[in-house]
Amino acid sequence: MLSKQRKNFKQQIPNQKGSEPKMEKTDKPLTRDALVSMQVIDAKGVIVGKVKDLAFSVGKTGIALTVENEDGKTQTIPWEDVQAAADFIILKPQTVQQNTYQPQQQSAQTGAQPQAQSTQPLCQTCGRPLTWIPQYQRWYCYNDKKYV
Repeated sequence: MLSKQRKNFKQQIPNQKGSEPKMEKTDKPLTRDALVSMQVIDAKGVIVGKVKDLAFSVGKTGIALTVENEDGKTQTIPWEDVQAAADFIILKPQTVQQNTYQPQQQSAQTGAQPQAQSTQPLCQTCGRPLTWIPQYQRWYCYNDKKYV
């Protein structure tokens, strides 16, 4: 009798040898409770931290994740930067434009004396030059890997 059940079972399930399992896209929304405490991993596979809370700005659409790393530092990650979320959160690869701060040049036509050139902002933590990230309208320190 057992061999008859096995035979029936094998007939019900088609042989999928060599085929990859397909990822199912679900329309099931993720709740705050489901997201909080999830690990966040960047596109390179490096753990960024754990979700501590969700945030949003009044008057703007979209949410953001408040993520805390193992050093206790928090950062805000817009939901648009999330590639996937299930058992953990995977971030999209970042294509960061490296627009460095450049002081405005005075026009050669003006007869005014040259003013002291303003310097590029420096990181308060490590003292290295910061990079302006237009997408977030913020300065970023590549050495410390954080926004200032």
